Amino acid sequence: MNISKTTQINKETVIRKWFIIDATDQVLGRLASKAATLLRGKHKPVFTPHLDLGDHVIIINAEKIRLTGNKLEGKLYQHHSGYPGGLKTTTAGKLLSENPERLVFRAIEGMIPHNTLGSEITKKLRVYKGSEHPHQAQQPELFSLE
Repeated sequence: MNISKTTQINKETVIRKWFIIDATDQVLGRLASKAATLLRGKHKPVFTPHLDLGDHVIIINAEKIRLTGNKLEGKLYQHHSGYPGGLKTTTAGKLLSENPERLVFRAIEGMIPHNTLGSEITKKLRVYKGSEHPHQAQQPELFSLE
């Protein structure tokens, strides 16, 4: 009799890799969905929804990201200070020129679960404006979006 066993993976046995994604001339939404998949661990055959099995993701050249259509002027980001009349609104174009790291980070963060597990997953994301990053010691692999 041949009995196959299912192995259950846990936080101690997961193998995490480091990936670099170059955002030069990439569409924001497509880059964000691929990065969220890597962070969540959905590309692995041992994916378990209630565990953080994902890899670390480094995104470089965030200022060279591309938005399609009328999103530079039409896409709005809002936050509230908590005080009456404290609604702050900014466009994607202004955010891209002033703080491109935040634009990319918010796009990826929106595709990750909004709970405690999502907070753990988001800590493995690093976004940099230029092509330099301080993670050479982790020997990251270049991840191609095509």
